[in-house]
Amino acid sequence: MKAVRFHEYGEPGVLRYEDVAQPAPAAGQVRVRVAATSFNSVDGNIRGGFMREPIPVALPHTPGIDVAGTVDALGAGVSGLEVGDEVVGFLPMDGDGAAAEYVLAPAEVLTPAPKGLPLADAAALPVVGLTAYQALFDHAGLRSGQRVLINGAGGAVGGYAVQLAKGAGAHVIATASPRSADAVESAGADEVVDHTTTSITAAVTEPVDVVLNLAPVDPAELAALVTLVRPGGVVVNTTVWMPAPTDEARGVRGIDLFVRSDAGQLAKLVAQVDRGELRVDVAERVPLAELAALHARAAEGAVHGKVIVVPA
Repeated sequence: MKAVRFHEYGEPGVLRYEDVAQPAPAAGQVRVRVAATSFNSVDGNIRGGFMREPIPVALPHTPGIDVAGTVDALGAGVSGLEVGDEVVGFLPMDGDGAAAEYVLAPAEVLTPAPKGLPLADAAALPVVGLTAYQALFDHAGLRSGQRVLINGAGGAVGGYAVQLAKGAGAHVIATASPRSADAVESAGADEVVDHTTTSITAAVTEPVDVVLNLAPVDPAELAALVTLVRPGGVVVNTTVWMPAPTDEARGVRGIDLFVRSDAGQLAKLVAQVDRGELRVDVAERVPLAELAALHARAAEGAVHGKVIVVPA
């Protein structure tokens, strides 16, 4: 089968499109014929060797932690799945990923794929959708009637975060550039702040209950976001190389989010997609053979929105 792997850490050029042996599922695993994976920023960080301590991988390594595809073979002891089932999942970050024609997956990370969109497009859901869900509900405890500021709402996580927060009955303030403002508004934001021309702290004049920071902002700008939060509120931050700010005097908590695979939560997101309550947006579809070029574009900041990667 074809796969993309890197045999050493480094720049995007270390990624090789090559022939590898088709894997056989062990006990508790299934083999999935890949319809698509996606690009996530962590893929570039793992490839570059920046995540060796928290996410150790064996070389050569195949990236791609999102998967959408069809169950092709079952390992011993697998129940609840059948050959031919269409599934979606968030694969273990330290194992081989889905930038390949076939991938092995622990059965417990998979859930039935959405019915209302092309199977390949479902690869745009797991990692970014779960990031948004866990940030808002597991960590921030968002409730109906609360006010939430989503900083960096124009990205892939932000699109889901806006939809989920609005669906939960929150008042959503979102920051976005002019390029993504229309998409953020159509996702349900009540207020859209153009962060390229307007100070966020000046634009948000009434305290919020939750700040969700998705943007790689200057540390001083991140620290300023805590001043927008009411006493007892929370700042959830996904740019974990900068710790989330806190204000102990006012009881404002700062939480750094590390997304985790959760098939039960993913099934909830899939159900929302199938009910028409959650939109899956795909910005680009890139052939697997061009994954190295995609990594290179991402390193230059030239990738916008969610990109799925499809085998030939």
